[in-house]
Amino acid sequence: MTLSVTAIPCLKDNYAWLLRGSDGTVGLCDPGEAGPAVAAVEAAGGRLDWILLTHHHGDHIDGVAGVKARFPDARIAGALADMHRLPALDATLRPGEEFKLGRARAEVIDTPGHTHGHIVFHFPDDRILLAGDTLFSLGCGRPIEGTAEELFQSIQPLKALPDATLICCGHEYTADNARFCLSIEPDNADLQARAAEVAALRAADRPTVPTTLGDERRANVFLRAKDAATFAAYRAAKNAFR
Repeated sequence: MTLSVTAIPCLKDNYAWLLRGSDGTVGLCDPGEAGPAVAAVEAAGGRLDWILLTHHHGDHIDGVAGVKARFPDARIAGALADMHRLPALDATLRPGEEFKLGRARAEVIDTPGHTHGHIVFHFPDDRILLAGDTLFSLGCGRPIEGTAEELFQSIQPLKALPDATLICCGHEYTADNARFCLSIEPDNADLQARAAEVAALRAADRPTVPTTLGDERRANVFLRAKDAATFAAYRAAKNAFR
């Protein structure tokens, strides 16, 4: 393993992610707010090499300017297809390309649905997925610029990753997602156990992520949907769920 990952809570319910390589390289994913991100980088030693962006929404990029002001040598990587809506990029990434964070390598995977230009970063050697707003713990993103069917197709290659893969997503939505999943699969014992775990973590004001893909396969109804039509029905139901 060459890379470690740490959640950085920010805004109301967002997470940025701090990546630290065994070679000293440091990355930051989706800083929606500068203050917590800068504090996390400083606590890790004050070095920042790369800012990785999954998509253009403000709650994932609004902290970039403040982070760059504190760490001006940090470079920014994001999707070529979305570069017109992202901060100025030093690396423009295409789906299927490999991105290097020091000695750690990431696969750039195209995941349209939530937004047209959404990408995720998969570090296969370290079993880390920077999932942005494509896949959540016990949930998935809301299709805003794309369709539910498109999002279903985007999730399929993620579903095929190893069970131990850490899902590092952009939001703390797990408790609400658990309530919805239980409305679909109330007798799912794995889901019941995960919901109890989530309730305990939130009661202690602790993050519920990262989760693992194996746990998500067993409990996340969006990963368990048998086809695109079922997935779309779940997504529509979740949109209206209270």
